[in-house]
Amino acid sequence: MQQRQLGRSGISISAVIMGTWQAGKAMWVGIEDAKSEAAVRAALDAGITTFDTAEAYGNGHSERILGRALAAVRGQVVLASKVFANHLKYDQVIQACNRSLKNLGTDTLDLYQIHWPSGSFGSPQVPVAETMGALNDLKAQGKIRAIGVSNFSAAQLEEAAQYGRIESLQPPYSLFWRHLEADAMAYCQANAITILAYSPMAQGLLTGKFGPDHQFEKGDHRAKSKLFTPQNFQKVQAALTALRPIAARKGVSLGQLALAWVLSHPNTCAIAGARAAEQISESAAAADVALAAADLAEMDRISRIVTEGLDPDPVLWNF
Repeated sequence: MQQRQLGRSGISISAVIMGTWQAGKAMWVGIEDAKSEAAVRAALDAGITTFDTAEAYGNGHSERILGRALAAVRGQVVLASKVFANHLKYDQVIQACNRSLKNLGTDTLDLYQIHWPSGSFGSPQVPVAETMGALNDLKAQGKIRAIGVSNFSAAQLEEAAQYGRIESLQPPYSLFWRHLEADAMAYCQANAITILAYSPMAQGLLTGKFGPDHQFEKGDHRAKSKLFTPQNFQKVQAALTALRPIAARKGVSLGQLALAWVLSHPNTCAIAGARAAEQISESAAAADVALAAADLAEMDRISRIVTEGLDPDPVLWNF
């Protein structure tokens, strides 16, 4: 597995990162704790050394599952978690971090991120200077090693960076969701801020497993994805049909092709979620897929079938 640098922190992270939103169970269906733990161990066996979670994933359940699965190998892995938008006041950040440390069974978080900007989803408005002050103090105390943000625009990222060193941005980014390129990507590249792309397979769409008549079970948040609206879903199917010959030519799955495309961008890692061991093992292998310039150009053209005309709002869901 390729290792990449987390900003200027000196921390090495795996090119493919395991995301554990599913392990929290909330907003997903059919998730089993034993299978989640097995998937984490399979990720480690496949060379993935970096794991991303958040306090909001099942109110800490994902963190507890991850901590349990990695307890015996804590020194071999990089753990990243996030504080939610309703906990961004100084004291709330400190308390949230302490809860996450307890849930994960560790004394230090390698990366601690602001999950959503202040004010998101009706949360209270808190000056980013206050939140960054708490994060800087946690870093000085050794409770966190690096600071990151998630779902921030370029302007929000630049403002936060006035108050402390930001090592990473975690945005939604895939062949079918490319809002990042018109906003924060250039700022990240200019300031050595690592991009940790979430939903790099468009929440499963880019695996090709969802046919045109697919219906999600009640409680699965993906039903609210903008890419699953009837108008966009039709475009998605056309793009997948065009991508399949490229995957076949490379001898890889559609999901691996999608991950390899994300990983082809400078200083960018891909966060791959999984509910079962075989899924994360397949995703890990994407780090070894090489795409030529001609492949990338063809994929770029195909992706425009979906991306042109999308809602300019970078939030992936209609929550």
